[in-house]
Order: sequence, then structure tokens, then C-alpha cells
Amino acid sequence: MEVPVATMTSERPESGLPPSMVERMTLILDRFTERESRLSLEEIAGATRLPRSTAHRILDQLVRLEWLEHSSTGGYGLGRRSLVLGGGSGEHGELRSVASPYLHDLLLRTGAVVHLGVLDGARVVYLDKLGGRFATSVPSRVGGSAPAYCTGLGRAMLAWLDAETVDGLVGDHLPLRTPATIGEVGSLHHELARIRSRGGLALEREECFPGIACAAAAVRGPRGPIGAVSVVTSAGTPLERVAPLVIDAAQRIAADIYPDLSDSDRGRVRCAAPAGA
Repeated sequence: MEVPVATMTSERPESGLPPSMVERMTLILDRFTERESRLSLEEIAGATRLPRSTAHRILDQLVRLEWLEHSSTGGYGLGRRSLVLGGGSGEHGELRSVASPYLHDLLLRTGAVVHLGVLDGARVVYLDKLGGRFATSVPSRVGGSAPAYCTGLGRAMLAWLDAETVDGLVGDHLPLRTPATIGEVGSLHHELARIRSRGGLALEREECFPGIACAAAAVRGPRGPIGAVSVVTSAGTPLERVAPLVIDAAQRIAADIYPDLSDSDRGRVRCAAPAGA
């Protein structure tokens, strides 16, 4: 006697649910209506009517691909990809909007590639990139990221955090991306001190990518750096001409976002944690 096909399936049919994986992933992501939304597996399964095992399997993939992030105590929340793709609502959205004319001015005045980035843990996430003929030679993209310790953008922001916070973010091991990369935490702290002594100017030559140099400065608020601006050129290009322009752009962006912040408050250094971290 033949066994009925229905009894050979390992799971019961999920009637009434979207048939494709993309639709089911969208169903889950739609539950996160706010940037700060935090949901448990049970809440997601209940709201989407997906079987718990199916929801868990999809959530694992979304976390692995950084569309969501997960903690054992806080549940699931929006991940890096979701926040960047959405333009970084809240402070990041304002930062991009305010910075836009200054980034275009930097592009026109330097002819170089201009970046706007934010600190996300131990990495820099690129919020904006303006080109020029050199743009295709710079392997960065909006929404992409790079290690903070070996980029001008990252070090410009790390310089205004206290040493313990920097150590907690970058860890003890600094992998060498190129022969010029700073590979020791002590050397990194020495470089961050030099950045502060230069009024916030971070210089980097061929430490993250071969053949590329940049000058960067942080956009600083009352609770520390909220972002950074950089100009990227070929490694052999002198950075002395563009350095004052980068610092000026970062200061103007900060002044537009925090018009009531005094120079003394803006000059405060070594905050305990980055804003929004």
C-alpha cells in the first residue's frame, strides 16, 4: 500500500502565509516600525503568524547578513544595513542633510573624493561618498564599512573618546591591512594624541588601502563625535592644502547642528562613549 504524500512531509503546510523567502523576510522586517524597536522571537512569530522554527531560521539569516542585530537580553533590533539603507533616521539623517552642501563644496574645491562617515562600534560606516575622476579608485561605498583604527575617518572620531572606550572598541589585535597599517594599540593611542594636538586633523596614508591617502576631521557635539568628514586622494598627493578645508567643513557642520553649543563645550575631549553607540 502506498503511503499518502501528505504524511511524508516533515512540516505541516503553512497555509495563508507568504510562499517566498523574500516575502517572509519582508514580513519580519515590517514589524520593526521604529529605529529603536526591540522584539523577541515569540513576539515576531506571533505578529507575523510564522511558525516559531521558521521565524527563528529567517531571523538567523537576517542577523548574519546584518539586516537585524540580536542580543540575549534585548532581543532583535534593526541592524547596520537596515539603518544605513534607510538613510540613518534621526541623528544620522540630520547629519547627512546638514553635511550635504559642505561635502559638495569640498568636492568642488579639492577635486578629490569626499566621505561622510559615522562610528559603528569598531568600524566606520560610510553615509555619503562624492566622486570625481578618482572615485573609482577608492574602494568605498555608501553603506559599506572599514576598520576605524586604520582609516582617517575612524581615527578622527576615536581621538575624542577616552582611552578605555577606544580599547573596548578596537580590542587588543589590530590586523595589518597593508605594510603601513598601525598594528599596536599603543601606537594607535600615540597617533590619537597627535590628532588632538593638531586640533582634530587625522592623516592616513596607505594604511587601509594601498595607494590612497586621506585627511579627516570629526563632527563634534556635546556628547562626543557624531561623524567625520574626509578628503581622499592618491598617496603621493600632499595633504597640507586640503587639511584646513576638511577641518573647516567639519566645524561648520557641527555649528549648524548645534548652534547653541559654545566653543568651550565643543572643545571638550575624551568623552566616555560615542554618541549613539
